[in-house]
Amino acid sequence: MCFDHDSRPPIPRIEGASIDARELELAAEDGNRFAAYLAEAAEPTGVGVVILPDVRGLHAYYRELALRFAEHGVDAIALDWFGRTAGIGDRGPAFDWAPHVPETTYDGLRADITAASANLRLQTSASRIHTIGFCMGGRLAFLSAGFGIGLAGAIGFYGWPVGPARNGTPAPADVASTFRCPVLAVFGGADEGIPADAIATFRSQLEMAGTDSRIVTYAGAPHSFFDRKADQFATQSVQAWGEVLAFLGVASDAAGAAGGGAGAAQ
Repeated sequence: MCFDHDSRPPIPRIEGASIDARELELAAEDGNRFAAYLAEAAEPTGVGVVILPDVRGLHAYYRELALRFAEHGVDAIALDWFGRTAGIGDRGPAFDWAPHVPETTYDGLRADITAASANLRLQTSASRIHTIGFCMGGRLAFLSAGFGIGLAGAIGFYGWPVGPARNGTPAPADVASTFRCPVLAVFGGADEGIPADAIATFRSQLEMAGTDSRIVTYAGAPHSFFDRKADQFATQSVQAWGEVLAFLGVASDAAGAAGGGAGAAQ
């Protein structure tokens, strides 16, 4: 699993920030209804993000991440993957996501991401929409660069860039030629599931496709290092958050942002 149930984003709260946040129920083109969480910035920058979760779906981690984005002027919507098989509702830490993941399909996931992106445009003033995903969602964030939904960029944290997936999603490296927006890829150098040769293959395919991309690998960091509980990777998390804000083009007061210290960028 990407994170423990009590994990949270390693991003400090901005005291006094005003945010409008609410639960939503969205409908995809195929009729699926699924849960989402919208956080609107009080002082919007015109930037928006669609947050694509890991295998747990709409976990508290991603609701909090949406709030942290909104504090930086970025309207954010986080969505759930399991409306088709688990319905809508806060399932809590006892939710067994394992049987639901293989029941998802590429077509269904793509439809849900498309619907969430459209809703973010409808509900907010954001005009520069990005995706950001983690693990399973990271792979889908890469793929979303080729969905033709007018994205300004796609950000993937430790999304598998090569090989097959349980739900039939193609390998991002195999379809890099379809990408139509810049890509930021963040990996941990000690991630046993995503070795250096897999990252190298992804980089090569992005370069061959002419995709504007940045790949950052944090030496010694494992899969899912971007976690408040992972104190030993706090420096890498600060730098990764700086990379994200720089990619979005919004102001950051994070130390070591964009390209500093423990990250090796290619």
